[in-house]
Amino acid sequence: MQEVTATSRHYVDRLFDPDPQKVLQGVIDMKNAVIGNNKQKANLIVLGAVPRLLYLLQQSSSSAELRTECAVVLGSLAMGTENNIKSLVDCHIIPALLQGLLCPDLIFIEACLRCLRTVFISPVTPVQLLYTDPTVIPHLMSLLSRSQRTQEYITQIFSHCCKTPEHQTVLFNHGAIQNIAPLLTSPSYKVRMQALKCFSVLAYENTQVSMTLVNVLVDGELLSQVFVRMMQRDQPIEMQLTAAKCLTYMCRAGAIRTDDRCIVLKTLPCLVRMCSKEHLLEERVEGAETLAYLMEPDVELQRIASTTDHLVAMLADYFKYPSSVSAITDIKRVGQWVERGWRLKVGACASTNKTRIYFLLCRPQLDHDLKHAHELRQAAFKLYASLGSNDEDIRKKITETENMMDRIVSGLSESSIKVRLAAVRCLHSLSRSVQQLRTSFHDHAVWKPLMKLLQNAPDEVLVMASSTLCNLLLEFSPSKEPILESGVIELLCSLTQSDSPALRVNGIWALMNMAFQADQKVKVEIVRGLGTEQLFRLLSDPDTNVLMKTLGLLRNLLSTRPHIDQIMSSHGKQIMQAVTLILEAEHSIEVKEQTLCILANIADGNTAKELIMTNEDVLQKIKYYMGHSNVKLQLAATFCISNLIWNEEDGSQERQDKLREMGFVDILHKLTQASDPNLCDRAKTAMQQYLA
Repeated sequence: MQEVTATSRHYVDRLFDPDPQKVLQGVIDMKNAVIGNNKQKANLIVLGAVPRLLYLLQQSSSSAELRTECAVVLGSLAMGTENNIKSLVDCHIIPALLQGLLCPDLIFIEACLRCLRTVFISPVTPVQLLYTDPTVIPHLMSLLSRSQRTQEYITQIFSHCCKTPEHQTVLFNHGAIQNIAPLLTSPSYKVRMQALKCFSVLAYENTQVSMTLVNVLVDGELLSQVFVRMMQRDQPIEMQLTAAKCLTYMCRAGAIRTDDRCIVLKTLPCLVRMCSKEHLLEERVEGAETLAYLMEPDVELQRIASTTDHLVAMLADYFKYPSSVSAITDIKRVGQWVERGWRLKVGACASTNKTRIYFLLCRPQLDHDLKHAHELRQAAFKLYASLGSNDEDIRKKITETENMMDRIVSGLSESSIKVRLAAVRCLHSLSRSVQQLRTSFHDHAVWKPLMKLLQNAPDEVLVMASSTLCNLLLEFSPSKEPILESGVIELLCSLTQSDSPALRVNGIWALMNMAFQADQKVKVEIVRGLGTEQLFRLLSDPDTNVLMKTLGLLRNLLSTRPHIDQIMSSHGKQIMQAVTLILEAEHSIEVKEQTLCILANIADGNTAKELIMTNEDVLQKIKYYMGHSNVKLQLAATFCISNLIWNEEDGSQERQDKLREMGFVDILHKLTQASDPNLCDRAKTAMQQYLA
């Protein structure tokens, strides 16, 4: 180490020589010394070479050759470890190199851009540094025409530094599309490829960019057709995949219809093709994830994909790559084969040598497989989730795939958080099927690992897992009873207190499903678990979805007369107060309809209805909504009155008389002439109670 450090010190010392020619030779020697030598790079950085190189690079007195060689050495240092990159960034290499781009010398500009490219493609570099100075992006755009190298480096920088909608907007506003589009016909493959990658990151979830791209012409040809040509089988796989991503993102952004020929006949088949065994593992991952994204919202694309090239069965192969456990078994199995092969080909050898030779032969491929195994499983789960999100036949085909449910259950407890999330997404997609809830989900007791997953997981996993649980708690699901017995109510009540609106929605949604046609014991447990304060806090939640599901829960709790009377006897005052506030406030038609339906349920109670009859304010509100312009609200309000005046119940005559005095009969009479048949029938049914 001391010897290497002493040598490194010598390189740094030469940078301070008063003779410019010796400094230049020192930089050239340093360049040759650091090539492929990470230890030497680290030593030079520690010894302070970077600030001196940057100083020389920025000095106008330095020769063009010296400045260029400094940029080359800095670029080489950047090709070392992530710590090297951090050190370079900390020394403010990016502003220095960006300043260097103002120099007229093309060779120096190319060296600066090459170094910038290396720095910016590192995951540890803050990409925002590219956007700090507003003059940088327009200047980079102006340099695109200088040479093929500037085109390659600048487009690569753009594609790596375009991470947010704000970045997309900056690049778009500075003419990225018109400046980069001509590069798609460049004679240089590297330039074409980097330009294509630029368009994929610009178009991702960006309607403005995608709508612009769809009308762009390149040498008289629509850009979408240029992308289609790039997906042809004779093109490199990287190009096929990236072109398919461009068209996928344009389609998802609404710029291309899902039934367009370029999507149905070109993009989708290309992505399915990428999922086959003949491709590299990373290509199969990217192909599957892009395909999942393409067809996620479109049932017709899902149906087409499910029947293309046996895709559902093809994806099963994604699970056959080694996990950390199975890899050991595979090592032993292949090791035995290698041992036999060694004897056949070479003859006797020492056991230790056989083991060493085996690892030399097989270890690189094994490491590669292990690295991508979790990504493959993640991609397969995502694609299965997308395929099965709508169509019942596709879901059946997925669950009947070899060991599929076992794989999903295993996926829920994987070490990789991304695999767990993808597995629960897949489970959620399949849980939309009544048939699967009654068969596969019950047979494999998927609720058990799902409940375990809910105990301790990041919010993004919790959201998807709790969404799935909502489906497992539907009344026709055989899993509902064992989940109830597992003490799930406390968990769901805690979700309703989350800062995340999605988790609050799912917690209350699951409770709503649980309360549907439940016995009184379960309902009491829900009310007790939530607590009165939390229930009414949810009724004033700013998120409309939370409010709607809370109203749905309340409606399910207030069903069947004994339950209605029991809950209203203990919480009636607060419930009536909450109902009044909702009906008075500025809420959507759906919220007010649900609230009026709750009143209709209360009106169906034996004793609970008196809480309405003795509340003049609520009666006036019901009267108002019976005359509302919205038929849904009129129906719900009329249903409420119908329950209050029903003849067969005690005290009906007194209630009828009071409501007649308040003018309800006149309103009912008018509603019997309503144009809506349901409203007309409901009003006539109510009127018959007065005539009986």
